[in-house]
Amino acid sequence: MDASSERIRVRRAPKRGQYDADTINQILDEALICHVGFNDHGGPFVIPTIHARIGANLYIHGSKASRLIRCAIENERTCITVTLIDGLVLARSTFHHSMNYRSVVILSRGTLIEDETEKLNALKAISDHMVPNRWDHVRKPNANELKATAVVQFDLNEASAKIRTGPPADDFDDYALPVWAGVVPMQQRFGQPSPDPKLAESVALPEHVKALL
Repeated sequence: MDASSERIRVRRAPKRGQYDADTINQILDEALICHVGFNDHGGPFVIPTIHARIGANLYIHGSKASRLIRCAIENERTCITVTLIDGLVLARSTFHHSMNYRSVVILSRGTLIEDETEKLNALKAISDHMVPNRWDHVRKPNANELKATAVVQFDLNEASAKIRTGPPADDFDDYALPVWAGVVPMQQRFGQPSPDPKLAESVALPEHVKALL
């Protein structure tokens, strides 16, 4: 991570900015979705998509015909963000309401992956990022599917995290107000799996899916 890059330096509440690889990687690995921002025909677009990290690189995939993939490769710089919400911060005044969160911003140029082995490794990482060990329990992409799918790599050289934790920061005079204030924690959890109506009755819920619960 290039902590010297001014483009990714946190300016608003700079004390919340963090630039170490461990913090950034942990947030990227926990988040299940990222948002990719790019310019196309003079206008900005932000598209959500699945991602995965391998070492110091982030990968996304999609149809070779998609605008997202085309622009990620053609644009000189793409902005990728992820956000995890950890709680609602309820203050005594509307002004100081906030959220506890962990977020990452990445500025990078996308590189199309041409090598088939590297492409498959990235697709495996994306699959296993959704559900660990999923790749080993499903049919792998065939030749036509691989041909129709593009994988784009982004380095993490310019990336920063921004994190808010703790209780509300009210004005001094407001602490005397008879208003409940504090943090309502938020957690991501999965519900009971619902089988595909076309699933054969003989196919049991696999352990790697049970592990999500």
